[in-house]
Amino acid sequence: MEDFDLENPLASFHDRQSQTVSPLFSTESDHMPPDSYFHSFITRDFDVSLRLKVICLIQKAHFSCNVDPFIAYLAVNYFDRFISVQGMPQGEAWILKLLSVACLSLASKMKKTLFCLTDFQSEEGFIFDSQTIRRMELLILGALKWRMRSVTPFAFLDFFFSSLELNDTALKRILKARTREIIFKAQNEIKLLGFKPSIITASALLSACRELFPLQFPYYRKAISSCIYVNKEKLFDCHNLIQDVVMDGYDSMFEIMSSSDTPVNVLDHHCTSSESEKNSCTRSETEITQRKIRDFCNETIQL
Repeated sequence: MEDFDLENPLASFHDRQSQTVSPLFSTESDHMPPDSYFHSFITRDFDVSLRLKVICLIQKAHFSCNVDPFIAYLAVNYFDRFISVQGMPQGEAWILKLLSVACLSLASKMKKTLFCLTDFQSEEGFIFDSQTIRRMELLILGALKWRMRSVTPFAFLDFFFSSLELNDTALKRILKARTREIIFKAQNEIKLLGFKPSIITASALLSACRELFPLQFPYYRKAISSCIYVNKEKLFDCHNLIQDVVMDGYDSMFEIMSSSDTPVNVLDHHCTSSESEKNSCTRSETEITQRKIRDFCNETIQL
């Protein structure tokens, strides 16, 4: 498997300079959940707390096992895309845990990073054998059509930074670090699932510019919003949501877990959201896909 970099997802190991901007924008929708997935949370077809539990578990691997944060981000991307196809499993908590472990395993393999799943599972109080994890990985790979080189917001960082014409290396490094931090936080926000990765990047960069360079912010806003690939209306809508995340002091999952008796207790809370259009998938289709996951897992796991 070739080396994979979230900031250069389409570039091969042997030709890092071959990547152009246009393919990133033309393929980004293939690497995000469809609109119906976002609407399923808005219309309460999916339980928001279940997704937050998975994010909590994946983020805990980052903090407790020193896993690369980009691996955790990629794992959540896989989970969202998988669930958007197969539906949210209901009833058995271990199914979500298995999905989390399999997504982490796939993400670590893509990043060629050694991650001891046994140690992580032991710490969490559950163990899945390697064959079970591998079978779940194959189920995820099939649902994602083997599109594992995900185009995430990180892939658009260099493109939008180039529009700012910021020559100071130290300031550029600080601005990029803050933008990355905002992107990481934004992944937890349900309302941002409906925006393309490029729009999230541009919005996160705008928020970072507002914080760090308030006097130059009007210039940066004009430079970013003038990009031919950017829908201004979507950009400003997304930016307003990200500003809410930033201004409200959006807690990291680590802070949430540290302040609670158990991670599950805190993440049982539901996020509020406005009503929107109905999920395009019917309930019968959702039940079939959920049953498929349960049947698959029941073959190999003794509860």
